[in-house]
Amino acid sequence: MEQVKVIAPAKINLSLDITGVDEKGYHLLDMIMQTVSVFEYVTLTKQDDITMASNAKYIPTDSKNTAVKAAIKFFEYTGIKGGVHIHIKKAVPIKAGMAGGSADAAGVIVGLNYMYGTNLTTDQMCEIGLMCGSDIPFMIYGGTKRIQGTGDIILPAPAMPDCHIVICMPTKGVSTPQAYANYDANGIKTLVETEKLIKAMEENNLADVAEYMSNDLESAAGSDETQPIKSALIELGAIGSMMTGSGAAVFGIFDDEEKAKTAAEAIKDADRYPSCNIRSTFVAKPVPFGASVMKK
Repeated sequence: MEQVKVIAPAKINLSLDITGVDEKGYHLLDMIMQTVSVFEYVTLTKQDDITMASNAKYIPTDSKNTAVKAAIKFFEYTGIKGGVHIHIKKAVPIKAGMAGGSADAAGVIVGLNYMYGTNLTTDQMCEIGLMCGSDIPFMIYGGTKRIQGTGDIILPAPAMPDCHIVICMPTKGVSTPQAYANYDANGIKTLVETEKLIKAMEENNLADVAEYMSNDLESAAGSDETQPIKSALIELGAIGSMMTGSGAAVFGIFDDEEKAKTAAEAIKDADRYPSCNIRSTFVAKPVPFGASVMKK
């Protein structure tokens, strides 16, 4: 297999509960995460060494990139003397809380496993992923999952009810380390009712899913656009709205596709919503998969 193409969806958090800190100082989390139909495309071409390119000129293409790290760790883990050229077609904004970089790394691991016929289990691929970033194991699994610990515990969760999701990225991103540092400094804890959220999904009750979404990092992220975007999405018909991950992207849940499409266009109107400062919007749906090889 000389070339493999992988589709790698982004994610949103339906909940993010900071439950403590481990002995190494890493935050312990309890989250419901969902992959959505905003896709990165990873093309892998077999060669002797590891190189990378992208349509996005603003991302590193050396070992500072998580995708390159994932390739290095794959070859170390498997003991294969091989290489790959990685091309990433980016769509997911950076510093958004949508795990675009982790999706790319997941795509590299899944794609190399297929390309080199290593027959690694999903858990083994997640082991490699965890060496490179805490979100990568989930981005390999995808769908709707409950994530605990530092990202290493992946539990099943009921599927998210069918809906339409408008995701808004403001002009300024949010640094994940800074968001956690702000949280530690301010100690602002929100009420995160994960069990009620899971029950709502079990009952396929979209209104209750929207009601019980919550994110401990929302106030700590420090983005001036978060609250204005949330308010605008609700005004435009969302039944619930929240910041995803450490931000800065904010999403709204809609029960009607046309309403979602209209909202995604309307919120970009700077005269109507001057405090939102929208750079890009996406209209997405939940998808039941993570990084996946595209079969011809």
